[in-house]
Amino acid sequence: MPLYRKIPRRGFNNTRFQRSNTGWVNIGELECFENKASVDSKQLQQAGLIRGNVDYVKVLGNGEITKALTIEAHAFSGSAKTKIEAAGGKAILV
Repeated sequence: MPLYRKIPRRGFNNTRFQRSNTGWVNIGELECFENKASVDSKQLQQAGLIRGNVDYVKVLGNGEITKALTIEAHAFSGSAKTKIEAAGGKAILV
């Protein structure tokens, strides 16, 4: 058997760089909160929009929002941020 088949394969592995506990929320799902409410990851878990223990929350722009909410998250998509600000709310990075 040739030597190159005897030597173990080693290479790049992406598991070191992954965010393990990530939660995503769409803008359309945030309509369950009252107008002018402050929303963070704890309120999202209590409302059932995020399952499990989450360290990193990202808000995505799928859907429409009509309420002025103050949303605290680790990341926002570009469309989500513009929709939140167009409705009169604030997008705060944690």
